[in-house]
Amino acid sequence: MQSKILVLVSWMTLVAGDVPVTFSVVWASAEKGSFCVPVARDLHGWRIHLMSSDSITRLDITEASVVTTLNNGREFILENKSWNADEHVGDTICVDFLANTDHRLGVLTGHAYLEGFKRDHSTHLPLTDTVSLSSTPATVRSTHGAANTSGTAGKYDYKEVLGLSILFYDAQRSGKLPANNHVSWRADSSLTDKGDNGEDLTGGWYDAGDMIKFNLPMASATTILSWGFLKWSDAYKTAGQEDHMYDMIKWPLDYFLKCWNPVKKEYYVQVGESSLDSTFWGRPEDLPANLKVFKVTASKPGSDVAGITAAALAAGSVLYQTKDASYGARLLSAAESLYAFATTYRGIYSVSVPAAASAYASTGYNDELCVAAVWLYKATRDKKYLEDAKTYHSSASPWAYSWDDTTVGCQLMLYDMTRDVTYRTEVQRFLTSWKPGGSLPYTPCGMAFRSKWGSLRYDANVAFIALMAAEDGIDQVENRQWALSQLNYILGDNKQHLSFVVGFGSKYPLQPRHGASSCPDQPATCDWSNFHSPGPNPHVLKGALVGGPDGTDTYSDKRSDYVGNEVAVDYNAGFQSTIAGLVHLSTTRWSTCQSYSQVLDFLLKPLM
Repeated sequence: MQSKILVLVSWMTLVAGDVPVTFSVVWASAEKGSFCVPVARDLHGWRIHLMSSDSITRLDITEASVVTTLNNGREFILENKSWNADEHVGDTICVDFLANTDHRLGVLTGHAYLEGFKRDHSTHLPLTDTVSLSSTPATVRSTHGAANTSGTAGKYDYKEVLGLSILFYDAQRSGKLPANNHVSWRADSSLTDKGDNGEDLTGGWYDAGDMIKFNLPMASATTILSWGFLKWSDAYKTAGQEDHMYDMIKWPLDYFLKCWNPVKKEYYVQVGESSLDSTFWGRPEDLPANLKVFKVTASKPGSDVAGITAAALAAGSVLYQTKDASYGARLLSAAESLYAFATTYRGIYSVSVPAAASAYASTGYNDELCVAAVWLYKATRDKKYLEDAKTYHSSASPWAYSWDDTTVGCQLMLYDMTRDVTYRTEVQRFLTSWKPGGSLPYTPCGMAFRSKWGSLRYDANVAFIALMAAEDGIDQVENRQWALSQLNYILGDNKQHLSFVVGFGSKYPLQPRHGASSCPDQPATCDWSNFHSPGPNPHVLKGALVGGPDGTDTYSDKRSDYVGNEVAVDYNAGFQSTIAGLVHLSTTRWSTCQSYSQVLDFLLKPLM
């Protein structure tokens, strides 16, 4: 059966009366429902009556509260939340919910109306599985994010978001910038970065809003970005970003090659001390020279950071196999030798390098070695790497998918490589824990909430795993639906109607915690007075995903808020790759869609 969710019928034909509610079977005893009610006068509080063709035993809903249940579960009176009480003429109140039933009599039908408005039964439409589709997203659902006007189906312009995210990584570049630098307010920086014996350590990405280079999150981000690029390369082509993406991803790969010396068995993992974050505020172009550097060695090992960098290099080698074979071979050689170093000399890098512990304290290294091994198997098809990956693999359901825990990433790649149902079950268990009814709380507006520190980063990373799992045939409908809901939350489906991606839409963060963008153009001075400035950052840090709101959807656009308004290279990685997945779906499966509802039909229809 073709799924039908969020089918939005043009309310211009439903004059202040009933509107249809559409349902689709999601699980054996649950259906997803949605409706949109037009607002004909200003409201300061509202109630909506929801009627169903059959009894509903439980109604899970975020946009409203159920205040009364009537007619044996066939009618519900819904009341606004505190954050959406005020509605204005021309708005629409759109509600999504999950309806649980005790029995199955076919797909539910229903209708809804706004209390206090005349119900005009002459305009009532029958609710069937073939409700006419006549509206575009901009017509039926107001949004303060950037609605899609690109001609590609989808609620938001995901192609635009994809290009913006790449620009964020360009803004993070350290070293001598290329002639095709895309960020006009950035210039050459940190040209004196050198190893203990004069090794050239220029390049790479600054980690966040500060000016330190941390290889662990940098390599993690590079691996995730490369994984998404390989899986959905067509998305980058469609968005006109393929060349830009190759250029962007090569920047950290070149840097990793500089950091690794296979002869000396030394790998530089950090440039700059964490104290720099609290002692310096300004442009990277104004950083002091000869920053302190840190490395892991045979006597002071770092299997985690070396392992994830080997994964990044191996993934890069696959990317460049056809584009630049000699460069791809160089990446693969470095990946294999660095992996050998990581597995021969075991240890946690933040123990060997205490300077890293305050920012990126690692909890282990088997997960990184697992990911490195499986990527090397993908690059070489040497079965010894696959056997290694199985050895390092853990069946545990991890806390999250992040720079510190890549367990579920390895589980998913092992399933992709082997089709062993054991790995599939592990991935399913992890994703189930993140979905409604799992172990995570949800914010009132529907975001899965793992941690207040970079809340959107965790959410987007798991959305990426969900889309990747769907590509491997794991719970396709459910995983795509969930990933889409979380990404749309980030782009504007939240109580602030705010895009949490800087530069996207008409309302987005103006004060991301980012030194370079907070500074005026040179030669003007930039220091802590700019940090404390009440105004917006002089430069728009296009594409940056900020940390995000807390568990109540509360967010403060303040530069001083390093919990909610920080940006970082690992924040954007899973987010960008998920966006690439949505662009891929929109261009390969939605080419005939004329409305957002049809987009969702195609998105949620299992591949045959």
